[in-house]
Amino acid sequence: MTEAAIARPTHLTEISPRISGTAMAKELVPPPQFAHASFESYRPDRDYPSQAAAVAELKEFAASWQPARPSGLFSWARRRGDDDRLPGVYLDGGFGVGKTHLLAALWHAAPGPKFYGTFIEYTAIVGALGYAGAVTLLTGSTLICIDEFELDDPGDTMMMTRMLGELVASGTRVAATSNTPPNALGEGRFAAADFLREIQALSSNFTTIRIDGLDYRRRDTESGAHAVGDDELNRTVAALAERGERVSTDAFASLIAHLASVHPAAYAGLITGLDVIALSDVTVLHDQTDALRLVAFIDRVYDAEIPLIASGTPLSDIFDAEMLQGGYRKKYLRAVSRMIALTNGEIPPHDS
Repeated sequence: MTEAAIARPTHLTEISPRISGTAMAKELVPPPQFAHASFESYRPDRDYPSQAAAVAELKEFAASWQPARPSGLFSWARRRGDDDRLPGVYLDGGFGVGKTHLLAALWHAAPGPKFYGTFIEYTAIVGALGYAGAVTLLTGSTLICIDEFELDDPGDTMMMTRMLGELVASGTRVAATSNTPPNALGEGRFAAADFLREIQALSSNFTTIRIDGLDYRRRDTESGAHAVGDDELNRTVAALAERGERVSTDAFASLIAHLASVHPAAYAGLITGLDVIALSDVTVLHDQTDALRLVAFIDRVYDAEIPLIASGTPLSDIFDAEMLQGGYRKKYLRAVSRMIALTNGEIPPHDS
């Protein structure tokens, strides 16, 4: 292969994406792996009847957008539930049970205009456009889907509560998921009661749909993320580049520092077009802010289905013990699960 044909590794630390509020709004669609998600393609676990029940309930919710059938000559029947159907659904359950797949399926079933994004993406739009501008942008939408509704920041939570209240009052329907890990039942758990309490005035507008089950990957997270030596990492990067793969290579500490200079809503711009991400000299994180930025970054990498190669500390071990016992435990466990998949070649066709 000629030198010109060899793809040169890039560095994420040299990329500084900027994204406007309008551009953010255009990105409010399901991630690529859910571009064709449907209720029919969801595979409920027979050992957990709540999964099939959730599909049935969401289908009924989606049916409210379909035209009524004629009940007689030149007449139309009233759709069942037109007056009493709640305008919101909340999918509560651990990761790996198919919440995101079902949320995307609901989005695909709804007529437009409609929006789909994570909690952080909506708060980023408010930051870019201002509260009034964000409300104006979203007003008139048929459905707003919020994946991984966060309760970590009281200010953001109440701001989203206020905005959703205005949108629901204007006729928009809302669907949201939690990000509960399966072993976080009990203390610190993001549960339906927490969600409904925090959104206060909106609570009466949501039907809670509980989805039980195990992580469909059936992966033991204790197995850890795969780590390689520096020599193997360099050889792998060179081999991928020779094959024409677009690879980024960065020192872990440098990437962590760079993430602080990029808004989390623009993290997707860092990795656009990449085939593989290589990180060297991975170390344990002790700063909560750095750790949360990495979680947001890994979410975007996972959505883009980009494999990771890393040397140093296994990525599944980078959150220190204090973090894993704190209030953000659920976020870190989700990130660990995803990093195991990304480094072990287990990127799934659909996620929680």
